[in-house]
Amino acid sequence: MTKEVAVLGGGCFWCLEAVYQEIKGVQHVESGYTGGQVANPTYEQVCEGTTGHAEVVAVTFDTDQISFRELLEIFFTIHDPTTLNRQGNDVGTQYRSAIYYQSPQQKKAAEQVIAEMANVWDAPIITELSPAETYYKAEDYHQNYFRQHPLQGYCAFVVAPKVAKLRKIFTEKVIGS
Repeated sequence: MTKEVAVLGGGCFWCLEAVYQEIKGVQHVESGYTGGQVANPTYEQVCEGTTGHAEVVAVTFDTDQISFRELLEIFFTIHDPTTLNRQGNDVGTQYRSAIYYQSPQQKKAAEQVIAEMANVWDAPIITELSPAETYYKAEDYHQNYFRQHPLQGYCAFVVAPKVAKLRKIFTEKVIGS
């Protein structure tokens, strides 16, 4: 098994975490923050929009089972990469669309997928593509949030539809299918 990590931001990290936990070959998903100037930021600080951090997920995956490219194809399907600093009602720089690549190979794959996605979306792709920066794990209560709180309002009305969309479009990649 060859492990690799993808760090992705596409709105609220609860959505991305819930989706990637469903994928075959994904070993671990952790919600966190990256891309900012403040060391060890708190959720409250990040939400204020003054730290520069994005809400992200660190996805540890087995490259023998799923590729970085495939993770990105899912990424560009489950969020809107054309809206600057927002996903739906979540507004602020912390909700930006971003890929923080870990290697030149990840950067190249991301550039290719972004170019391909430009033909799919009607508006320009504004996804930030940056080298990996210092990553900070989010507070424990953010980890596995959807699994622990599926009936919470945001989870029921925002996260659950994204998970359902994943299961419908990427059936062969979902655990248990």
